[in-house]
Amino acid sequence: MQIDYPIRLQSYLAKSGFGSRRFCERLIADGRVSVNTKLVTEMGVKVSADDVVMVDDVLAEPADRVVYYVLHKPKGYVCTNYDPNEKLYARDLITIPESNLLFHVGRLDKESTGLILYTNDGDAAQKIMHPSHEIEKEYAVMTQETIRRVDMEDALRGVYIDSQRPYVIKKFELRSKRWAVVTLTEGKNRELRKIFSYFGYTVKQLIRIRIGPILLGDLPVGKYRPVTKGEMKALLEGENA
Repeated sequence: MQIDYPIRLQSYLAKSGFGSRRFCERLIADGRVSVNTKLVTEMGVKVSADDVVMVDDVLAEPADRVVYYVLHKPKGYVCTNYDPNEKLYARDLITIPESNLLFHVGRLDKESTGLILYTNDGDAAQKIMHPSHEIEKEYAVMTQETIRRVDMEDALRGVYIDSQRPYVIKKFELRSKRWAVVTLTEGKNRELRKIFSYFGYTVKQLIRIRIGPILLGDLPVGKYRPVTKGEMKALLEGENA
């Protein structure tokens, strides 16, 4: 990975696999980052190749190469890389030498399954998650109750649930009485579950089947594959399938 020094601290951390630049900014603000043993809590600090950067007690070193993987996350696994109350981590299913540097781009809750991206490229993750790209995320949802078209049409217009901003779906398709395919572009926390709950539905299955141009396809549950160069280029350019 080519790096032009000096480089902003948050970008250095992102290139070292600690997360997106925004997340790395939070690490700095929370007082978890030091440069040459000196705690840094303000943005704007730049580092050189000779500086020693630590996050908590972990040395930050940029990866030799950037990698991108698609994982078919099973139910019961969490996307976070550490939680003292959890034992099953989705990242552990990706068995590559750089696995300790991988972090998820976006997330799926513990009970949801399907496509999730993992990378050590914080800059790319920042671009993918930025709202201006409006990258589509497509989900297959099965409910216990019959899904009413009128409810989905209301969700197209937006519903107010627990914030001043509406929860909005971009499009939907009813596949059967209890199955719908729904597309989002924003991706608030547990957004689809909240929307379906708002209308009185019990979600039995929630599977993410697409992110932009990248499809889950027939990738088996618990397995992973590299993202192709073509897929990554299309994703970063904000293309959808």
